[in-house]
Amino acid sequence: MERMREASPRLKARVAGVAYLMNFAFAPGMIALSKFVRPGDAAATATNFLAHEALFRLGFAGNLIAIAGYITVTALFYELFQPVNRSVSFLAALFSLVGCAVLAVSCILYAAPFVALDGAHYLSAFTPEQLQALALMFFKLYGQSFTLSFVFFGFYQLLIGYLIFRSNFMPRILGVGLALGGLVGLTFLSPPLARYLFPYILILDIGEAALILWLLIIGVNTERWKEQAREPRHRREE
Repeated sequence: MERMREASPRLKARVAGVAYLMNFAFAPGMIALSKFVRPGDAAATATNFLAHEALFRLGFAGNLIAIAGYITVTALFYELFQPVNRSVSFLAALFSLVGCAVLAVSCILYAAPFVALDGAHYLSAFTPEQLQALALMFFKLYGQSFTLSFVFFGFYQLLIGYLIFRSNFMPRILGVGLALGGLVGLTFLSPPLARYLFPYILILDIGEAALILWLLIIGVNTERWKEQAREPRHRREE
């Protein structure tokens, strides 16, 4: 971490782009697995789970990779955007870390059906129907906690979008695009609204994709970053 702290802003931006891409790449996989979960049919859900257990295990690994990627992005963005506004950068990092913590809890719920349906001897105290119902309940709780994390990440993207807009070292249009993407997460404050607007609201995530490409290809303007970092703190936070 000390070596990364001393790295150039451009290198930090590109590493953040790689970590962001890791997170972005695994999101569709989480959505695709939802087709195997039948909300009103515990038996069918259990059958699908047992028939595609390897895919569900990959999904669990994907969740862990996504969390690790977003924590990395959070740490690097905090370093990158401190010169713009330290307080806002810190608040943004808090929102992101809470979202990552919610995702970590969702991973526990995601793993619970592996235990409920593994056929261990001690589970004979439950009927097959009860175990299937438990597995479905855990999947539903996983889905609810997974979507709850979008709200925290939505606030995070709004704040980072603001910091990009106020920065001198990245194009303002990227900040606007990321802030619009943050609005997608905020729709999950009302799950029925999010379901009604899905998948149309996904077009707003183009801003997030554009930011990832910019970080990977260009990064930040190092000289302007250093100039902004040298400004007195009271001027940066005006």
